Amino acid sequence: MPDVSFVVPARNEADYLPDCLESIAALETDYVDEVMVVDGASSDGTADIARAHGATVLEGTGSSIAAGRNLGGEAARGEWLAFIDADTRVRPNYLTAMLGFVERETLAAASSACRMTGPLRAKLMEGTINHVFPRLERPVLPGFNFFVHRRAFLETGGFPEVPNEDTAFSRRLARQFPTGYHDAVLVESSGRRIADSGLTGTLFHYVTLDAGRLRASV
Repeated sequence: MPDVSFVVPARNEADYLPDCLESIAALETDYVDEVMVVDGASSDGTADIARAHGATVLEGTGSSIAAGRNLGGEAARGEWLAFIDADTRVRPNYLTAMLGFVERETLAAASSACRMTGPLRAKLMEGTINHVFPRLERPVLPGFNFFVHRRAFLETGGFPEVPNEDTAFSRRLARQFPTGYHDAVLVESSGRRIADSGLTGTLFHYVTLDAGRLRASV
């Protein structure tokens, strides 16, 4: 049985998916992993690319990224689930470092530092993920880099079908289980999907909720 299942939701991601899967294949670890690509009714070669890289392909509906993540998470066999997006690349030390961190800190879920490419607002989100989200009372773990114990994932019902589903899942999860950030691990991701409204809405709402904690930690 795998120690970790990588779950990659993908809809028409033929341009990005090869780099993602190659980064997983290049992991330097003794842990056993499996890779599951949830194809969201792609019209390009996404599913064929996934199979060519040795991934298990699940046929999703493409209705939402939350549905894709949940389908993969429910089918996964690993004790831990690593949700990453098709335009995300992990460093060779990712798996060993993240497993060591969650076990050492007794966490049910975690994320890590990130580097984002794209427009200026993507760099703003990068700074927010790296320096603000970890300090919130209930840390926001981004969906493109969400490392969670399978039991915690199942007990909390997975990603809800709402806007900013990763934020909502992070908050729900943290009400029941300890979560955190490993700032010594880095992933790289594209900022191409960041919308101004989603970014500002997330920042305003959750930074306001945790303003007291943020002030206390300065």
